[in-house]
Amino acid sequence: MRSAFTEELDLISGQLVQMSRLSATALRRATTSLMDTDLALAQEVISDDQLIDALRRELDNRAIDVLARQQPVATDLRQMVTALRMSSDLERSGDLARHVAKLTRLRYPAHALTDELRPTFAEMATTAEAMILRAGDIIDSKDADGAGELIRADDTMDRLHREVFRVLLEPSSPQSAQVTVDATLLSRYYERYADHAVSIALRVVYLVTGVWHDEQLPGDDDRYPGSVPRES
Repeated sequence: MRSAFTEELDLISGQLVQMSRLSATALRRATTSLMDTDLALAQEVISDDQLIDALRRELDNRAIDVLARQQPVATDLRQMVTALRMSSDLERSGDLARHVAKLTRLRYPAHALTDELRPTFAEMATTAEAMILRAGDIIDSKDADGAGELIRADDTMDRLHREVFRVLLEPSSPQSAQVTVDATLLSRYYERYADHAVSIALRVVYLVTGVWHDEQLPGDDDRYPGSVPRES
């Protein structure tokens, strides 16, 4: 019985890693469609989002079935509940990639971004993709220290998010209303995408330690200040 339960946990973990890879691919392709004004690629990203949705449904159904059949307690229960929440984060990150593609499609054949904004968004995309891929690695290895590193990487995304608004508010280079709205939305999509990676990292720390940390980082001098313990 225990062996079968462990196999189910391994399958669920593998599906989470697969979802992280699919989400990263979706964001990379959505960004390419945005930068190149590639309507066909944008449509593919939108259509392919159903693959992530289907994987989430399969994972959630498997997890719920295991909960019903195995009746796990303590650490095992924490793993199952955490997996369900991670699948939600990964599915939503895929949705955000789809939103990028949808905005590309909406503005086609025009570019949604000005030349001045494009380098910042290219860096945002690279940062966000790396974070979700790292999240998949952390899920696979249950690496709490790696989770702390990922959370700190979100500082880069926050800086880029602020840079977008600096450009939009620059008096010497005014942007049109449409560009301002589009850039604001896109910046939010990428920033939220990175937030889902951070959420996954925090859940891994919780899974390993049994304590929820509200964005306190493993490895800080004051270890987990202000953390709120939860039952394991």
